[in-house]
Amino acid sequence: MKIGISTASLWNYETEDALSVLKEVGAETCEVYLRTFYEYRPEFAKKFAANAEGLEINSVHVAPHNFEPQLFFDQRRTRGDGFYWLDQVMRSAQLFGAKKYTFHGFLQRLGNRDYDTTAERLREISDFCARYGVTLCLENVPDATYNSPYVFKELKARCPQLEGTFDIKHARNSNYPWQMYVKDMSGAISHVHLSDVDENGKTCLPGCGLYNFEEIFKTLAGEGFDGAVLIETGSFSDLTELKRSVEFLKEVAQKTV
Repeated sequence: MKIGISTASLWNYETEDALSVLKEVGAETCEVYLRTFYEYRPEFAKKFAANAEGLEINSVHVAPHNFEPQLFFDQRRTRGDGFYWLDQVMRSAQLFGAKKYTFHGFLQRLGNRDYDTTAERLREISDFCARYGVTLCLENVPDATYNSPYVFKELKARCPQLEGTFDIKHARNSNYPWQMYVKDMSGAISHVHLSDVDENGKTCLPGCGLYNFEEIFKTLAGEGFDGAVLIETGSFSDLTELKRSVEFLKEVAQKTV
């Protein structure tokens, strides 16, 4: 497993400036969180890619409600707008070398349990991403497409190329045990988002809270995972804390090899 950080953890930095910080604190890999339509464009990606030298970019993530729900609409123009921006993001991912796309999909209030129709849309989206060498990775999120355990298994059966992004914070917020999501995505976990939680229920950096990360890593490895483990939380005061969390996860990873 490689230990890294999502740029979503560095909200006080411009996205293009976050990469130097990630290198400074010892990240081996990263996820690029593109926040705005401006950042989705390949013109931005060309400038951004110049700052990425020496750091592996595992995946790309976007502000999920900007265009992802539109990809599931029936109206041609609405979906067309969604695919326009998806095309921009995929061109950008190709430029800075991301091979995975962390995907929320539709808001659950806009969808239902029609697995066949949802999987049909996911196949179309996945095939589109594959043209750019990018794999679609559905993330467990309480208010989005994958909002409870067993959803991924149903969709994977209908869309075999689909992979999963496991997020422990979202699992906690969904009120299901995180182990259920890991089991549901067994053999198809692309990458992982980690944070921790303290005794007051507040999100914090891995190693600063209550989670047993040796158990988490062993459980992930037991389900066939050996990919990027990415810190995704802005709950820290300074970069020294972030660096310590990276070092902590590296030590845990070494113990579970």
